[in-house]
Parts: sequence; structure tokens; C-alpha cells
Amino acid sequence: MLRSFDQPFAPTTLNGATVLTRDLAPDLALPWVVRLRYGIACGEAAIIFGMIVFFRLSVPLSWTFAALSVVLLSNLLLAHSPIFSVRPEQTLGAVFVLDTLCLTAILALTGGPENPFSLLYLVQITLSAIVLRKAWTWALGVLATMCFGLLFVIGNPVPALAAHHETSVSPHLVGMWIAFIVAAGLITFFTGKVSDELRRREQEVLRLQEQIARHERLASLATLAAGAAHELGTPLATIAVISRELERYASSLTGDESIREDARLIRGEVERCRLILQRMSAEGAEPVGEVARRILVTELFQETLRQFSEAERASLTVSLSEDDLAVVLPVQATSQSLAALIKNALDANLEHRKIVAGAARDGSQIVFSIADAGPGMSEAVLRRIAEPFFTTKEPGQGMGLGTFLVRTFAERLGGNLSFESTPGKGTTVTLNLPLNSCL
Repeated sequence: MLRSFDQPFAPTTLNGATVLTRDLAPDLALPWVVRLRYGIACGEAAIIFGMIVFFRLSVPLSWTFAALSVVLLSNLLLAHSPIFSVRPEQTLGAVFVLDTLCLTAILALTGGPENPFSLLYLVQITLSAIVLRKAWTWALGVLATMCFGLLFVIGNPVPALAAHHETSVSPHLVGMWIAFIVAAGLITFFTGKVSDELRRREQEVLRLQEQIARHERLASLATLAAGAAHELGTPLATIAVISRELERYASSLTGDESIREDARLIRGEVERCRLILQRMSAEGAEPVGEVARRILVTELFQETLRQFSEAERASLTVSLSEDDLAVVLPVQATSQSLAALIKNALDANLEHRKIVAGAARDGSQIVFSIADAGPGMSEAVLRRIAEPFFTTKEPGQGMGLGTFLVRTFAERLGGNLSFESTPGKGTTVTLNLPLNSCL
């Protein structure tokens, strides 16, 4: 993934708005450049020794290794001084310029333009094309061209490198082969590492954008719930007053006990609606407001099952790995999440088979599972099951928000929600939550 960056800040579209984000390529590349320069310096030293030992070339070692010492000392400063990480792009550009100049000095002392390792000029140019802006790449290209031309003037000729045909194994040809291997290896290794890191960061950005989008949808739902609770308060209060008057009127009549019971039922249902709206209003205004507290898992399931009728509870079986297992969680939110998952299992349990709800410790997490033997879900449905307003139920039977809210709740605590389903065999839902959400 070779890229040239025209701007230090790249425009990014996030939730419909265009923002400028700083290019992260120099930050990601800086640690790898430090390692790469150590490898280049050691490799160049080994090559110089090899050419002296095997081909008996005469080169000024003191000046040659002085240039290598500059590379090593600058690399030590680059690795251990935090000041260079403040402006990574300028730092990398200066490092590539220094390496080009040091390489020119080494080549000038070891054969000038006839040294086959002049191919290493391409390493700095290629790396700058990957992690820096085009201006830096062009500048390094011009500098390398000028430095290579300068070798024709200041180069120290080495006779053995000038002859291609005097011996069966020419030092020049061998050097060209080694130089090609070194340049290709360095470019391939470095570009691969930086590309992998950039791809990983891009995936992290995509996941973050997806989380932000989900949280914005959740915030919209919370605002809608709070608004609905506020707007429905007045008509419910009117219904409560009328039902109270109806009950009083029915009490004054003889033989109308059924009317009085109906009026009481209306008042009871209105009170239930009022409590639900009150909770919606509170949660809509502050979705993270519930404080986590310690509770036994058995008590948590008891509180959850109280939300279902006797007939529904008859289809449920609770299986716990530890009877005294305790958790520290937002109890109401956890109970509502489990109830939503159990409700989905009950809706899918058309043949009234047993539904098994379980809980087990898994390291620092508590794993809740709800398994049914219903019709199961296809791959297409599984991919969309946690999307808001997606439902497989009949119109009017559900809004498609339960699973979305459960997943959002789990991720907010650092857990996750997953599904396993086989068409015709049933579905198992797994809710992973931390044992102690206060940590």
C-alpha cells in the first residue's frame, strides 16, 4: 500500500461533517525507521568488511566508519529523545536527508559512482513516498540525484570496482547483486510493516465510527423516549381522572360491579403506564445514571423472571454453574437486558419447548446465555440482528430495538453480545459482562 501524502492534515467525513485529522503515517513509521537505520548501518559495516576481506579492496576505514557513526549516534537520539516525536514528519524528513548525505560520504570513500551500493539511494526515496508528503519525496529525489552526480567529482576510485571482466567473479557485479538484495529486502520489509500498521489503524477508525454512529442513534432514542414520556403524561392523567369518576359513578349504581372492576383495571393500567414513562424519562435524560451494586446471580434471575407471567415462566429453565456467584452490575439495566433476550426467545418458541437461561463465570467476566429450540436464524438475519429497528416479527409485534439496546449496554460496560443460530435447530444468545463493572 504505497501512498504519497499531499497534506499533513487529511479531510475526513464523520457523521456527515468534514473534519481535518492529522496524518498518522509519520507517527507509525518513526519506530520502524529507528530499527531500519540500525539494520542499514550494521549491514553497511558488514558489507565494507566483506569487500575488504574477500576482495581485498583498499578503502579509508576511519572516515568510512565516521559516517556510519553519525548514523548510529543520530539514531540513538531519535530513539531516546521524546522531542523528535512532537513533529514526526519533519523529523523523518531530516533523518532521510542525513542518511542520504552519509551514504554519499561512504560511497565517495569506497569507489564513488562505480560503487554498486549507490542503489541504496532508492531506499530513502521509497520510504519518503510511503510516509511523507510529496514535497519531501521530490526534495529527497533531487538531493539523491545531486549527490550521485557529486560522486563523479569527489569519488575515490577503486580499480577493482571498475573492472567487470578481469576476473571470473567481479567485485562490482557481486556488489550489484548484494545491493539489489539489500535494497529490495529493506523496502519490502519496511513498506509491509507500515502498510500493516496503517491498515490496522484504518480498521480501528472504522470501528470507532461505527460505535459513534450507534451511540448517536441511542442518544436519539433516549431523547425520543424522554419526549414521549413528557407528552403522554397529560393524556394519561386525563384517563386516570375519568376512570376514577367512572369508578365513583359505578359505585353509586347497584348491580354494576363489572363496570367498577373495569374502571379499577383502567386505573391500574394507567398507573403502570405512568411508572414506565417515569422510568423512560429518567433513563432518557441520563442513560448511564444507574449505580452498579453487588447482587447474587440467582437474585438477578429472580428479579428478571418476575417480569414474565406464570405461563411464560413455565417454559423457562435456569441453569447456574455456581449458586453463590455474585456480580457487581447495574441491576435494573442488566435485568431488563436479560428480559429482552428471554422475550425474544419466548417469541421464537412456537412449539413451547424448554428455554434454558444460564450463567457461568469466565475469568473476570460473567457469561449469560439464553438457548431456545425455535426456528433459528439465517446468516442474513444474523448479520443484521443487532441493528436498530430491524425485526423479523410481524408488524406491531416489536420495534426491533431490544437487541440493539442490549448490545449497546454490554459494550458500554466493556462486554459484548453474540449469537449462534442454526436454521431449524434454535438460537443461543451469549451476553458477556464484567463480574465487577466498577473496575
